[in-house]
Amino acid sequence: MISLLLADDHHIVRAGIQRLLAAEDDIDVVDEACNSEQAYDLYNKLSPDVLLMDISMPSIGGLETLKRILARDDKAKVVMFSAYKNTIYATQSLTNGAMGYVTKTDPVEELLNAIRQAAVGKRSLSAFMASEMALQSATNFNNPADNLTAREFEIFKLIAEGVSHYEIGKSLNIGPKTVSNYQTRLRQKLEISTPVEFIRLAITCGIIDNPVTNIGALSNN
Repeated sequence: MISLLLADDHHIVRAGIQRLLAAEDDIDVVDEACNSEQAYDLYNKLSPDVLLMDISMPSIGGLETLKRILARDDKAKVVMFSAYKNTIYATQSLTNGAMGYVTKTDPVEELLNAIRQAAVGKRSLSAFMASEMALQSATNFNNPADNLTAREFEIFKLIAEGVSHYEIGKSLNIGPKTVSNYQTRLRQKLEISTPVEFIRLAITCGIIDNPVTNIGALSNN
């Protein structure tokens, strides 16, 4: 029996996955978490065989939670589950130690396979994501965002979406000044200087699909 901790900030999503997994004889959902801090605490308390976690989580963020769990338990088996179909999210997940990455539009069998593969220590990607990553590799596209840390990546995404420093800090439990320092670091690391360049690069990297409607909000960050 695979013990599984489920972490997602949407109750309806958790309920749907619970119902789905209840039909499987070899997977037991031992608890649920609605934010990343709770996921971290419950993982340390329960030591489940697999943690299935949304990459976009309130509080410290999914990727940062992944890193913290692995820092405490290097044998942790985490599968990232996300609405994002861009390859950069899968790359960041695997780079930071996840055993698998499945999107919320993938077939049910892909999710079940990722959980079972992770439980025996094997990495996996959904067929769609594996195909997308192979295509990207074939085009020799070198994604600048691949070199970002988990925290830098999450802040880059939020800034590119036009979220204010105050709201980012509130979401990730850090101060606005710390967010500002990260933005400066990102501009230096990615060699960008203007808000428009910031948005363009975020789209090129696949972090966001469309430009924010309020460029002024980004300018004022």
